[in-house]
Amino acid sequence: MKSIRVALIREGKTPPDKRVPFTPFQAEEIEQRFPHVKVVVQESPIRCFQDREYRALDVEVAESIADCDILMGIKEVPVDWLIPDKTYLFFSHTIKKQPHNRKLLQEILKKNIRLIDYEALKDKLGNRLVAFGRFAGLVGAYNGLWTYGKRYKKFDLKRAHDCFDVNDLKLELRKMKLPPIKIVLTGAGRVGKGAMETLDSAGIRKVSPADFLSKTFDEPVYVQLSSADYHVRKAGGHFNREEFHREPEKYSSIFLQFTKVADVLLAGAYWNPKAPVLFTRQEMLSPDFKIKVIADITCDIEGSIPSTLRASTIDEPLYDYDPKTGKERPPLSSEHHVTVMAVDNLPCELPRNASEEFGRDLLDKILQPLLVEDVEGIIARATITENGKLTPVFQYLQDYVNG
Repeated sequence: MKSIRVALIREGKTPPDKRVPFTPFQAEEIEQRFPHVKVVVQESPIRCFQDREYRALDVEVAESIADCDILMGIKEVPVDWLIPDKTYLFFSHTIKKQPHNRKLLQEILKKNIRLIDYEALKDKLGNRLVAFGRFAGLVGAYNGLWTYGKRYKKFDLKRAHDCFDVNDLKLELRKMKLPPIKIVLTGAGRVGKGAMETLDSAGIRKVSPADFLSKTFDEPVYVQLSSADYHVRKAGGHFNREEFHREPEKYSSIFLQFTKVADVLLAGAYWNPKAPVLFTRQEMLSPDFKIKVIADITCDIEGSIPSTLRASTIDEPLYDYDPKTGKERPPLSSEHHVTVMAVDNLPCELPRNASEEFGRDLLDKILQPLLVEDVEGIIARATITENGKLTPVFQYLQDYVNG
């Protein structure tokens, strides 16, 4: 079998991303499981696993990766760092025609790069095979609780990124003393499950939507909502999941009933731009609108939540939203504002754990089709560009490329 050199590339995006596709032990495992593969780690001062940790396991660390065949990173590669005629795997954030990455895709085509996007790695049923969703949910829910403590001066937790790992984060939750508040969590996928993990670790009781809406509790509680819990068909009849995913414009939101009783919103559900918003700015002005802390884990700018005006950062995770003006205000500046946490790279707060889980999925589900034989077409379906052209699946991006 032809030998293949796989590089773990240095991250070049600002703010820097400390995550890696593979941990040192996983890099060693790749060479054991695939004898024709050599892993090369590009030197990096910011990676959560240091160069010496790879060298300690006899994994090659080098400055140049120009002689490698497959180059794997996490975030978008800076345009001037792209090496022609290579195969790259990273999150390109071009699939939804994101304007800020048009030049990146243009250069990838110009440089004859084969681009495989992690986001498009799916099985035959369309289920994603690799993602950081669990850690986005885990850290997002933690940040939501941290925000509540800050806003109401009830308790003071360590920041998630100051925790050594996920176990340290869960221990930190034991310091928390929450009053009998109500928390609403949207989403039942990886993000929702990660958020539930945090809420359960914090000892917060899960209740049904009906009880959440109608009962008073003497302890903090949360409800987890799926799309069926807060959407109804405009034409009447039962909620149909397949129809909702295919034609969400046929549905209306009934989420407002939850805003009348909830104190905190953790938004972890994927939102389709054709779907109804959770609530409008006008509805946030109502005296019945009770939510004062919103952790928008999905961070859809101008999406389903009007108060998400921009992404925040790990260094400065909060800002206030003034419903009266629709404008951003300094964080924690008025009891009349809604405090927003909208960090868009949440898994970076626990980079070692997040990298380990992501790398395990890559190892178990992706490397065989990538490095040996793509029997089920997993790699083919996720390939955006090849031989200087968009592949048939991604032809819809041609007008985006043309600008």
